[in-house]
Amino acid sequence: MMTRTLAALLGTAIAASTLTAAQAQELNLYSSRHYDTDERLYSEFTEATGITVNRIEGNADELIARMEAEGANSPADVFLTVDTVRLARAADLGLLQSIESDVLERRIPAYLQDDDNQWFAFSQRARILFYDKTDVENPPQSYQDLANPEYEGLVCIRSATNVYTQNIVAALIAHLGEEAVQDWATAVVGNFARDPQGGDTDQLRGIASGECDIAMSNTYYYARALRKGDSQMSEEDLANIGWVFPNQNDIGAHMNISGGGVAANAPNRENAIAFLEYLASDQAQDYFSAGNDEYPAVPGVGLAPSVASLGIFRPDTIELSDIADNVGAAVDVLNNAGWE
Repeated sequence: MMTRTLAALLGTAIAASTLTAAQAQELNLYSSRHYDTDERLYSEFTEATGITVNRIEGNADELIARMEAEGANSPADVFLTVDTVRLARAADLGLLQSIESDVLERRIPAYLQDDDNQWFAFSQRARILFYDKTDVENPPQSYQDLANPEYEGLVCIRSATNVYTQNIVAALIAHLGEEAVQDWATAVVGNFARDPQGGDTDQLRGIASGECDIAMSNTYYYARALRKGDSQMSEEDLANIGWVFPNQNDIGAHMNISGGGVAANAPNRENAIAFLEYLASDQAQDYFSAGNDEYPAVPGVGLAPSVASLGIFRPDTIELSDIADNVGAAVDVLNNAGWE
């Protein structure tokens, strides 16, 4: 039977999974990535392989519930989402499967993979600290500094139910221990400028409006505003926002990820593996940065100018599985701290 590889189709040196001519040329993608720019990722995969990508998009929790309800009859081939929490939850519920891929093992750093190879990260966003350069002379240099009394009434941050909040707290627990992080979270709540609300862009807008002087956000929201502008922030507003990559002398800046895995009952399993391998290709990795202002997961891939303008930094290279293991403890810490 005639065979072909994704690597040959893409014209790269990546040795991708073998696809047979008899195979159904489709892929059912359940995705909570909501970026219009991702259309180019899917269309180029289809152009290179002939595999049609059927997308079902929605909230990650809704997609997980749908996969549970569908059971063994689920048409899902790939589950793609924007945080470690949902990927780990899907794996814990038995909705993903372990796969063997020399391409993914070689391309994706070990700390950005699930221990059982049920999911892999394909892009990253640094979760860093932003501040008003006019009002804050001594910005916090670490996540721990957010608890300092000098920042009372200055901090805007997202809610306890947000996965980005849960991820950073889980990472801090893995590094510092639950007791220390409980004290930290309680002190941070005391420094809130307002009740937690809105998304990451709303935290940046809070600085621009003067509602707060310090905020936490993923880098790609700010990089995107630099590249495309923002309807509620002027160029002057953006220029007045400074940033700090935290903890550069110890653990490094926390990294959120976007990643995916092959569904447990994938009807097009080989196509699914080929798609994940495609996401690890230089072509796709470059687009994660150029198209959505993210950091590639694959080392050595160039950065978009908007991303590169933020500067070089030391990332936290904690195993993502260690973060996933501490999410439950993080939720308890946040609740005990009164973090709404």
